[in-house]
Amino acid sequence: MRRTITFIIFLLTSAYIHAQQTEGSIQTQIEAITDDPAFSQAVIGVCARTIDGRELADINAEMMMLPASNMKLISTGAALHTLGPDWKFETNIGYEGTIEDGTLHGDIYIVGGGDPTLGSKDSIAVSLERTFAQWEAFIRAEGITKIEGHIIGDGRWFEGMAEEPTWLMNDAGTYYGTGTTGLMFYENMMSFSVSAGSEVGAPVNIKPYYPETPWMEYRYNCSTGAEGTGDLLYMFGSDLAPVAEIRGTFAVDRASKRLDCSNKYPEYTCAYYFQKYLKKKGIECAEGIGDFRLETQWEAKGEINILGKTSSPALSRIVFETNHASNNLYAETLIRNLGREITGSACYDSSYVAINNVVTGLGVDTSRGARIKDGSGLSRQNYVSSDFLCRFLLGMMDSPHFEDFVESLPSPGGDGTLKYNMKKYPEGMKVRIKAKSGSMNGVRCYSGYIIPTDGSREDVIIFSLMINNCTASSTQMRNILDSMMAELAAEN
Repeated sequence: MRRTITFIIFLLTSAYIHAQQTEGSIQTQIEAITDDPAFSQAVIGVCARTIDGRELADINAEMMMLPASNMKLISTGAALHTLGPDWKFETNIGYEGTIEDGTLHGDIYIVGGGDPTLGSKDSIAVSLERTFAQWEAFIRAEGITKIEGHIIGDGRWFEGMAEEPTWLMNDAGTYYGTGTTGLMFYENMMSFSVSAGSEVGAPVNIKPYYPETPWMEYRYNCSTGAEGTGDLLYMFGSDLAPVAEIRGTFAVDRASKRLDCSNKYPEYTCAYYFQKYLKKKGIECAEGIGDFRLETQWEAKGEINILGKTSSPALSRIVFETNHASNNLYAETLIRNLGREITGSACYDSSYVAINNVVTGLGVDTSRGARIKDGSGLSRQNYVSSDFLCRFLLGMMDSPHFEDFVESLPSPGGDGTLKYNMKKYPEGMKVRIKAKSGSMNGVRCYSGYIIPTDGSREDVIIFSLMINNCTASSTQMRNILDSMMAELAAEN
């Protein structure tokens, strides 16, 4: 009997020692990886743990750092948890005025509900032709065949600034820095064709081509740059006046390209294109178009009578696209819509309150490890710790919509932003990793889950790997972080 007890104690002690050695070895291996000279001037934050709280690796886990697009984990997770995967944005078509013998003596309103996919070239979006056909059907069903007033793009669903105030000025003019409005169109972008001039110093050949914006004045203060200097073109503009300027250089050896910039008047643009569509279908609009941004003197004359509505794709599909393509506009739309749903206001101040409420409701302490400024990670005033991200990811595992959330995250080597990660590693390892990437100048982050080989929930590893202030190339940072994810994946 004594031998049996001694043997059991020996087994338990051995198991404990083995566990301690395993944990220690992971910590040691991760530390060895971070000793790479490429990280000599960088700030590193690493947190990896099992869902029962067992720490696998901890390097500055409490240090708050720039998360870049790892912020999308919070905005997409909070939206799914609060609204559910089947929730949809809505756009209403209505009118104000009277109808006599088929003529509307008043205005048609396109009342936006924050749908970020409206008019988008994204594969998940409903085609613009189909959407416009539905809007036309609503109008004809009311007997309207002529409009004596305007077609109004109504984007008042999102009040306040379209851009988060702490975004950098040059980011706010790019395709990835477009602001969110209550009525969006073509992801609030403006596309130009761009080609280099014949020699260094010559003007850059730029021409706007979609969408048409005849009310805009575009100025081009840019020149052809030296070979190897790349694309350094940025648009600068605001919604205070319909004027924008593209500045910078475009290298003489660069191939022609499409340059996507920010359109500050998407509501007006949507109304413009719907007016063109109706004219083609035989419905004339006598007084043209208007909105509440470009036409600042505009005021609603009376109650809007709603004729019908169209809907966006389901939230689960939008979240999937947000995390796979790292779509900033979609992420910002989610956080602002949460503000409206929870507080009644979609301005950014209200959105911060809403996100804090949702995250706290998931059992995550927001008093330490996080300062959230936006939903996409574009702001350089976002600060979160790898510990906070792991705590949030753990909290999401208790959400009834966790499966939709984890499936929205890409795997290394698959479609999405991790397509070029972990090329040399086995496929069986890569498919078990579900993570969100985040990158900007000097920043590279990966946070997510590692699913065990047997698929058991109990052995899931939650991790967050964050690198800031790094001067190494993106490829170097990616390869080093890939090796960290591989070490963690080898544990389960």
